[in-house]
Amino acid sequence: MKLERTRPLLLPIAALLVFELWIRLAHLQSDSLAPPSAAFVALVAALADFTIPIATRDTLLAVFAGLAIGSVIGLALGIAFGLSTILDRLMEVTIEAIRPIPSIALLPIALIALGFGYRMEIVIVAFACVWPMLILSRAAVRGIEPRLMEVSRALRLTPAQRIIKIIIPAALPRIFVAFRLSAGIALIVAVTVEIAINPLGLGAGIMQAQQALRADLMLAYLVWIGAIGYGFNFALVVVERRLFGRAATAGAVS
Repeated sequence: MKLERTRPLLLPIAALLVFELWIRLAHLQSDSLAPPSAAFVALVAALADFTIPIATRDTLLAVFAGLAIGSVIGLALGIAFGLSTILDRLMEVTIEAIRPIPSIALLPIALIALGFGYRMEIVIVAFACVWPMLILSRAAVRGIEPRLMEVSRALRLTPAQRIIKIIIPAALPRIFVAFRLSAGIALIVAVTVEIAINPLGLGAGIMQAQQALRADLMLAYLVWIGAIGYGFNFALVVVERRLFGRAATAGAVS
């Protein structure tokens, strides 16, 4: 059982060892590459002096705020479009015209309107999170068993009661999958905004390390961001399985 749990770690550990040996044996001197051991030392040092924890706080603040705002908006729109075919058709061209716009393309507009800081980053993260929630929640609502909707009509439930008591519980496993997808997008977009223009968070830390020609610290930031993303997804998967059991797998597959 323990072997099964550790087996996924074998390939990345082997890759790190090969990379370490290649750099050491080739005596490679580079401003963009550093051996994994040096990156690990830089990571420990940046954690000890609170450089990375402070940057992590800044990034996660934007991630969580943008994820919450974008998920609420996307869920509300997805339920509305899933319930109303007329509304869905009226908004189809508008949604499909806006959805392909890269969230990073909004940087010039957001910078002029909001300036540097959390607000600008949160708005862009929220914009990116709206679309997976909207599309998947709309599909989830449309996939609800029709007999459940007939029961809600027979019980003469109001639209609000129908949404709370019938629609959201029935569609929740697939909505949670959409939330997991949005969470990963939120972290990616937040770090990208910080690398591109916003002088805070983990992305800004990568740029500062690059300007200082600290390849080891750049890689340390990348490893840390990957660990945050993995931990975030792992926590959501655990919550999903606890809440929905087999329904979680079924929702992801469908």
